[in-house]
Amino acid sequence: MTNLQGTFTLHNGVKMPYFGLGVYLSEDGTEVINAVKWALDAGYRHIDTASIYKNEEGVGQAIKDSNVAREDIFVVSKVWNADQGYESTIKAFNDSLERLQLEYLDLYLIHWPVKGKYKETWKALEQLYREKKIRAIGVSNFLQHHLEDLLSTAEIVPMVNQMEFHPYLVQQELLDFCRKHQIQYEAWSPMMQGKIFELDAFKELARKYNKSIAQIVLRWDLQKGVVTIPKSSKKDRIVANAALFDFELSAEDMALLDAMDKQHRFGPDPDNFDF
Repeated sequence: MTNLQGTFTLHNGVKMPYFGLGVYLSEDGTEVINAVKWALDAGYRHIDTASIYKNEEGVGQAIKDSNVAREDIFVVSKVWNADQGYESTIKAFNDSLERLQLEYLDLYLIHWPVKGKYKETWKALEQLYREKKIRAIGVSNFLQHHLEDLLSTAEIVPMVNQMEFHPYLVQQELLDFCRKHQIQYEAWSPMMQGKIFELDAFKELARKYNKSIAQIVLRWDLQKGVVTIPKSSKKDRIVANAALFDFELSAEDMALLDAMDKQHRFGPDPDNFDF
């Protein structure tokens, strides 16, 4: 891991940039357009949105207006819970493409494992993948039992599983399960919804490495082999978050952060989320 445009290779051979910009809560229009523009100008090549974020139009506009070639940008979106099911997922995907003003997506995810629906939704993703409308397909917020259930009927193994991931929620067994099945792990909420900035251990590591707390946790993600997509709509943070390639956490400090695991979620529990 030496630069911002480095990649992990998915099991179908597609190269996924291991660092990107998340745009959850970025308001459609000027805010998200600026965020994506600043990220692309700073060297980011991975943008993660979702239909439920209600900002796909702005993301698409920023990509269209940028000086970066479309094929050099890894664009991700997700099908929302209310749209799950076979036909409705196909429609939701096409609606997302239209809002993004794109001809294809690099990665499309099932946002949450909606009971009784995610298998049909996955069949739709497999069909879209076969039609070459998506370069890679995956899931988000799928625990091991969801993945095992999906794999029992899936014709294509998910390429990615995007999960809440931070030092208080490592889920090493799930991480290992995904590695075993060549499912690339990806982090959302790496900053623990801001709580990470209150932790003494991170303050000490920030001093030790002369880096910000955000840079410490994001570097930990990457060294764990986990794709990470911190969200920000502020230019200075977007630039600073990406300054991760001039230092490396020691094995001892990696172990220190791993040992902070409390199996504590700041976001919804995939088994108890009110869909």
